[in-house]
Amino acid sequence: MSDDLLKAVREHGTIAAAARALDIPESTLRGRLRGAVPMSENQRKFQADWTAEDCIAELQRIAKIDETKVISRNYFRVHSDISESTWNRFYGTFTEFKRQAGITLSRHAHRMERDIAKHASKDVQRRMNVEKSGWEDAYLRPSSKRFQTVLVASDIHDIECDPFWRRCFIDTAKRVQPEKVVINGDALDLPEFGKYGVDPREWDVIGRIKWLHAFLGDIRAACPDAEIIYIEGNHEARLIRHLGEATPALKVVLSDLHGFTVPKLLGLDAYQVNYIARMDLAAFSERDMKQELAKNYHVMYDCLLAHHFPEGRKMGYPGFNGHHHRYFAWSDYSPQFGSYQWLQLGAGHRRAATYCAGEKWNCGFLLSHVDTHTKSVQMEYIDVRDHAMIGGRFYQRADDEA
Repeated sequence: MSDDLLKAVREHGTIAAAARALDIPESTLRGRLRGAVPMSENQRKFQADWTAEDCIAELQRIAKIDETKVISRNYFRVHSDISESTWNRFYGTFTEFKRQAGITLSRHAHRMERDIAKHASKDVQRRMNVEKSGWEDAYLRPSSKRFQTVLVASDIHDIECDPFWRRCFIDTAKRVQPEKVVINGDALDLPEFGKYGVDPREWDVIGRIKWLHAFLGDIRAACPDAEIIYIEGNHEARLIRHLGEATPALKVVLSDLHGFTVPKLLGLDAYQVNYIARMDLAAFSERDMKQELAKNYHVMYDCLLAHHFPEGRKMGYPGFNGHHHRYFAWSDYSPQFGSYQWLQLGAGHRRAATYCAGEKWNCGFLLSHVDTHTKSVQMEYIDVRDHAMIGGRFYQRADDEA
């Protein structure tokens, strides 16, 4: 049948004329011809007696004519002495044909190259690991008091912070004078590097970092003797990982951050902050990243655990987590601590989030009071809405804090 179609085309000169003569649509004739003989096939160059080794020798010959050329399928088709059906009956695809001829890497060698490249791409991030380590106890402020207070904020998200929440938190720091202030992860937001689509023209990485510095500065001014502890959350890790990758596009976006060290970015020296950052930035998968981030926790007074993720609840300590922006409280018991509480904290992020269901969130922060002798912990969660009651003082949201 296919020979008859080809004969008709030769007799009438064109496919269109042959289709009219055969009284079938031109598209139907073209389809049947493609099924019969590939458009790339040159039947005159078919070598029925060639072996697989003969085909490889021909490909290698063509490759040596001009060793600067990339040997594409079309280039070989034009310059070789054999048709496609001569070689593809042995190798199937042109990619495999080139592999067998030694023109391109074997699958094993190519896989090894990819593995080397994958690990090489992480070298800068491994150097960033060194840069962000060693800050856990850089600025300790020990206190001999029996009863001590820890003020905790989680999920503040820089310029997305609720201004009323911020005022309540800073004023509480000033009034209470806590021995420790814990920034429990995600003080930065940086949607520029997140999964939500953000117009690059609206990126403001520098503005977000300046906001963080101003916030840390206000905490330090409000309680100058407090020990500030900053736990690395997934949003902080996101920034540092992207700085480590230093792709050409990111170099343009982050040009103002060129040469910034992790301590300088996060204000660790400027505001005397201890940074808890044990995760390995060179983790490959999302699952590995989460497991690494779970290493970022801090135990205070041997009886109070700060963890950004709810996994901390399984570690058997009184304590708290953030990350989910919703307040929950659980009662538990251990022989060591007796009956104790674990709290999931509300956020400092404003509830009117455009990219997720922020209206379901809670805003709030925590005052945790510790008896360092008995290792007893009392949790005092502060719920921040359009008003808040903190230590007997009533706060109300102002019109410009909406």
